[in-house]
Amino acid sequence: MRTGVFHESHRSEEQLWDSPAARRTVAVFIVALLALPFYGGDYVLAMACIVGIHIIATLGLNITTGSTGQISLAHAAFLGVGCYTVAWFAKLGVPFYFALPLGGLLAAAIGILVGLPSLRVKGIYLAIATLAAHFILTFVFREWEPVTGGVPGTSIPRANLFGFEFIGDHRNFYLIYACVLIAALATRNLQRCYIGRAFIAVRDRDISAEILGVSLLHTKLLAFALGAFYAGVAGGLLGYFYGNITPEYFTITLSIYYLAAIIVGGATVLGSVLGAMFMTFVPEVLRLVAHSLAQWAPGVAGLLLPMGQVVFGLLIIVFLIFEPHGLSAMWTRVRRTFHLWPFTT
Repeated sequence: MRTGVFHESHRSEEQLWDSPAARRTVAVFIVALLALPFYGGDYVLAMACIVGIHIIATLGLNITTGSTGQISLAHAAFLGVGCYTVAWFAKLGVPFYFALPLGGLLAAAIGILVGLPSLRVKGIYLAIATLAAHFILTFVFREWEPVTGGVPGTSIPRANLFGFEFIGDHRNFYLIYACVLIAALATRNLQRCYIGRAFIAVRDRDISAEILGVSLLHTKLLAFALGAFYAGVAGGLLGYFYGNITPEYFTITLSIYYLAAIIVGGATVLGSVLGAMFMTFVPEVLRLVAHSLAQWAPGVAGLLLPMGQVVFGLLIIVFLIFEPHGLSAMWTRVRRTFHLWPFTT
């Protein structure tokens, strides 16, 4: 407990923001988020929208892999399921506030099917099973032309809320980050309830958890369903943001990037945010540096462009060795140091 923060009941101690300082921090963050479209340029807003979509998807994978320990390489395919489902319903005239949850629900149903092997296998064998599911789903994306449009892809009508169209990055920004806040709050509360504790028990000692009464069948499948639901919603938002989608968006590389995000960020809500920012900004920074150097050293610029995957690989190794709990653990230590200063050494 922080110095000077006292609680008179267990209920107040268990609040999400259990101190005035925490509530002020959240308020400042929300105000800054609401003001970003007014002082950020088009490029900043576009990057912020992409980061928001990745945050939702990373939160979902953190439930499946970070909290429950079930490795999934089909996460990008779940985004595709949600995206194409939303596109289909949107073309039928279904409002986005119905189409978006429907995309998440269909992705969750597919996630349950993909998660069935987790009842028999784990570790690398489960990763291979989900990898096979990814390739099956991407094959469907390419070949089921009446629904997905095939290789050329399909378009998605703009999201519309009672006549208000989400056109442009400014409006899409508010739509995306409203979903980010809902997803983050839902995930944080999930981690604090019985279901979240069951996830952690299965991750740490699944046999012991089963002895204590935790159903491995329900818990593992629920973890896959929730993770896929988040991915489906993120995929729907991705479709609304771009307006046109192709199967090339949902590659195995994207699934690996999401795994890298939770390794680098950590298995927390904050870790999902930091990891999603990392997976978005590192390749973008390398691309900008490469373009800046192109005029002066074309050879060096050509080497920097494909360096994103190399940097991700090296950083995953570094974090696994030196900081397995990710950036969120580093931030927690720094914050604790300031809270206890000057009594820390």
